[in-house]
Amino acid sequence: MTNKDKDTVQVVVRCRPLNEKEKAKGFKMAVKVDEALGQIQVINPNASAGEPAKTFTFDTVFSPTSKQVDVYNQTARRIVNAVLEGYNGTIFAYGQTGTGKTFTMEGVRSQPELRGIIPNSFAHIFGHIAKAEEKTRFLVRVSYLEIYNEEIRDLLSKNQSSRLEVKERPDVGVYVKDLSAFVVNNADDMDRINTIGNKNRSVGSTNMNEQSSRSHAIFTITVERSDEGLDKEQHVRVGKLNLVDLAGSERQSKTGASGQRLVEATKINLSLSTLGNVISSLVDGKSTHIPYRNSKLTRLLQDSLGGNAKTVMCANLGPAEYNYDETISTLRYANRAKNIKNKAKINEDPKDALLRQFQKEIDDLKKKLQDGGSASGDEGSGDKESESEEEEVIGPDGKTMIRKTKTKSKKKLSPEQMAEMQRKIDEERRALEAQKDMEEDEKNKAKELLERRENDIKKAQQEHEQLAEKLQSIEKKLIVGGVDLREKMEEQERLLEESAKELDTKRAKEEELRKKLKEKEEERLQMEEEYSNLQEEAAGKTKKLKKVWTMLMSAKSEVILFYMKLFSFFMLF
Repeated sequence: MTNKDKDTVQVVVRCRPLNEKEKAKGFKMAVKVDEALGQIQVINPNASAGEPAKTFTFDTVFSPTSKQVDVYNQTARRIVNAVLEGYNGTIFAYGQTGTGKTFTMEGVRSQPELRGIIPNSFAHIFGHIAKAEEKTRFLVRVSYLEIYNEEIRDLLSKNQSSRLEVKERPDVGVYVKDLSAFVVNNADDMDRINTIGNKNRSVGSTNMNEQSSRSHAIFTITVERSDEGLDKEQHVRVGKLNLVDLAGSERQSKTGASGQRLVEATKINLSLSTLGNVISSLVDGKSTHIPYRNSKLTRLLQDSLGGNAKTVMCANLGPAEYNYDETISTLRYANRAKNIKNKAKINEDPKDALLRQFQKEIDDLKKKLQDGGSASGDEGSGDKESESEEEEVIGPDGKTMIRKTKTKSKKKLSPEQMAEMQRKIDEERRALEAQKDMEEDEKNKAKELLERRENDIKKAQQEHEQLAEKLQSIEKKLIVGGVDLREKMEEQERLLEESAKELDTKRAKEEELRKKLKEKEEERLQMEEEYSNLQEEAAGKTKKLKKVWTMLMSAKSEVILFYMKLFSFFMLF
């Protein structure tokens, strides 16, 4: 990126090609994209003769022929890498309705080369985890919400009629109360959950877009990682990635919106207007108040704009001449946004990290399994000081007898101890069956004792199995670095890596081209300067020549006049 400050909001611009409807109506391209120079030129279709095109410069620009994987690698890869290291990151698409924001963010999932930023980030995250060190532990969870008519809905909730509230806490910041989150173990899990949320999202048809997003959607991926530090202790870092697909700004005269669609458009434009006001307030440097609270969108993006996050804004343009005003508005909006400065920092050892809680619970469960502990976790099931205990046992003669033993109160049994006790019970049962001279009452009492002891063992086995199941359930939520998670995403990972290599080569060529263009420009300026100097020199000499010529003509006139007078004088004689 060209910005010197790494935490300045990075702004990229993407121009889509003309769609079939625009081609059918004969509209011309009003936008020219120069990827090498990072420039966008917009030609006013109603401009007077000689009026130059308006030019804007950004970190990166993408022409209508740009590839999805290139867009991902040049915009999102840096942010996702930062999130994996413990930073907060936000990627959002902005622009007029029908300019390809959802295509940029979502793409076409069935075709790997057409997948957008969101599904490509899934392959990137789990590809990184697969290459991490074995000692590193990861916990990945996701949530998905939409802001529809200024109301927040959980797109992953079974109850789609419920509305959620935005809250704020000093230790957590801004959050959505009761928003569901799901732990995922691979890219397929993430993709499945995202698809479920997309089905619940509000979309509708307008004159400009058959599948127009009628809400702002935020898909959040939280990545927790635990690494062993120099002090041999585990240290947790938490990164949060917000992937935002904004609804497009609309003009009722173009979209033909009416009724409910018009209400939606009004709310969309209002929240986008507030977003513009927030950006302006952050940039001008004079505002003492930033209006984050004026809309739910800006409230949730508070950290992403001027706060603790690394942010990329992708401004999407429609190239047709009839969208000139909207295109200029989007570019001016984006041009202001690139001056916002964030203060991103790594989120180290946060108090609410689930990974640490899960790791502690795993350690406790393993200890209980080794010690034969209780699944309930009650203190009464743990070891206490040794004390005398009376135990009913069956003697060699088959009779019940009381034996005092020193044991730990309510001590649970290990699997080996339970197996040994079960073996002894079976032996005692066989011995009891072999007794012929034992009274019936005594025999029944002994049988009851054996059954009671056997039930105790079964109960202990059940508790052990519950512990093991609970341990397995929690361990499944954690992902170990270095584990091969790429079986089903090898193709996507390969596409991203190949694209990254191609981009490196492309950047080197573009840099060389920039240098050559700069040299040519310097040569042109030098020639212009030399030409200007020669012109000035020629003008000076011409002026002198004219002066000399004037003097010569004047002298000639005087000589002629002198000879004429002299001739007249001689004629008198």
